[in-house]
Amino acid sequence: MSRTRLPPAVAAGHPATAAAGAEVLADGGSAADAAVAAALASCVAETVMTGLLGGGHAIHFEAARGTARNLDFFCAVPGFGAGPREPELLHLEVPFGAELVSYAVGPASCAVPGVPAGLGALWSEHGRLPWPRLVEPSLRLAREGVPLPPAHAACLEMLAPVLTMDAGARIYAPGGALLQAGERLDQPGLVTALESLAHEGPAGAYHGTVGRALLALSDERGGQLTRSDLTAYEARWSSPLAQPWLGGTVLTRGGLSGIPAALTRLSRLRDLAPADRLVALVAALDGARGPETHTTNLVAVDAGGDICVLTTSLGLGSGDYVPGLDLHLNSMLGEVDLLVGRRPQVGSRMQSMMAPTIVVDGEGPRLAIGSAGGTRLRTALVTVAAGILDEGLPPQEAVDRPRIHPAGTLVNAEPGADEDGLAALEAAGRAVRRWPAQHHYFGGVSLIARAGTAADPRRDGAVCFPEQDGAESG
Repeated sequence: MSRTRLPPAVAAGHPATAAAGAEVLADGGSAADAAVAAALASCVAETVMTGLLGGGHAIHFEAARGTARNLDFFCAVPGFGAGPREPELLHLEVPFGAELVSYAVGPASCAVPGVPAGLGALWSEHGRLPWPRLVEPSLRLAREGVPLPPAHAACLEMLAPVLTMDAGARIYAPGGALLQAGERLDQPGLVTALESLAHEGPAGAYHGTVGRALLALSDERGGQLTRSDLTAYEARWSSPLAQPWLGGTVLTRGGLSGIPAALTRLSRLRDLAPADRLVALVAALDGARGPETHTTNLVAVDAGGDICVLTTSLGLGSGDYVPGLDLHLNSMLGEVDLLVGRRPQVGSRMQSMMAPTIVVDGEGPRLAIGSAGGTRLRTALVTVAAGILDEGLPPQEAVDRPRIHPAGTLVNAEPGADEDGLAALEAAGRAVRRWPAQHHYFGGVSLIARAGTAADPRRDGAVCFPEQDGAESG
């Protein structure tokens, strides 16, 4: 049984997402309830980053028992009951900050979605409030619309070639002009989708209104989803990996996340000069490369000390929207950085870099943290966690600090990164790309720690507490 508790709060990638979770906490909901409500809200407020037809991972900590479990609800490879065929994908190159990134989209890039099943599993195992109550905040957002934050507007501008395909033109470019920061994002079809989900439960996304419409679209446009795929899908609980670190234990995922290995390689940073610290981080984080996976993360802690960290993604999104429901299909089968090793088999889970993480010590939980950012997710999470737990930085300062990210022989650096350290890397044969401004390329961290809470300004993140109406921006 844990002896310390993290402060009750929700930290997330959008103020509306954090507020939805905090509303449910204030109503007596558990951390799982708050995470479900916040995740559903993100599927309205953060559709540039995620959506109901995506996939994700979570970790849940139960304070009374002092135990944690991982939840895998990432996308699965479709094709049960269908003959083998090569998917027809649309290949695009999209400017992403300072680099040109290749993507593959289209209906055939859509894998079996996991978000509804994952949220349903969290609620059935650890929820306290009725399921329809958890849908209320997201349904309200869908009915009223939600302002588009600056970082999301910048991402929309970059991804417009995909996001404005099909019904996306009506959603993201009403009247022919892309939405700008502060303008209202209206997705009226989501009202119908969420009303059906509130009535039918999470299973409705597989066997009800949403599931039927998704299959009809996939069949019409050459997708690979089958009814058997949706019937067979289930979220899976498992034990987290436990990695000793700084006198405590990091509970997380392995696989493509690379978190345990990076922590093993990471030198103690507390007593290093800034230049040496930068070089040590690059050495520990080396090797991540590949295209962007558009992602969001949230952390919820309730008054009883239970914790849920949850990360979701659509990939880039396929460019196809379920008619009448405004639901964007995922593009996980077109995400090259997830297709590592042998060709995935039908029904198998796709690999993921997501790493919802909780750090515990002899007194109980010390840090609950997750990040968005695809291949930069590991960099953001490890850098911020080390800043808080090793260097002793206040959480928001650790999140705000300039980041570096190694990608092969190239090191990307935000403004303010230590120039002596960057010069040392260049002297060792590295190329350094100095970015002109802080950018969502470098991930989006949200966290709750003993020392405080934080959300990433790179994604217009926010923290909201159950006793207040407003959110604190990162």
